[in-house]
Amino acid sequence: MKYIVTEGCIGCGLCEGVCPEVFFMTDAGVAEAIEDDVPDEAVETAAEAMESCPVNVIEVNE
Repeated sequence: MKYIVTEGCIGCGLCEGVCPEVFFMTDAGVAEAIEDDVPDEAVETAAEAMESCPVNVIEVNE
């Protein structure tokens, strides 16, 4: 399973704070997700980050 951050990210950093194994902030000040599959140990926190996104721009990309 992979995640993507779509347009509309406000750069709050919540996803990175919840799951830094999957999400990171770019130099442009918005979040991106790693291109690899979510590591097994981060599955739950990645889902929590998606659910916590205040602008709902994180999606599962299976």
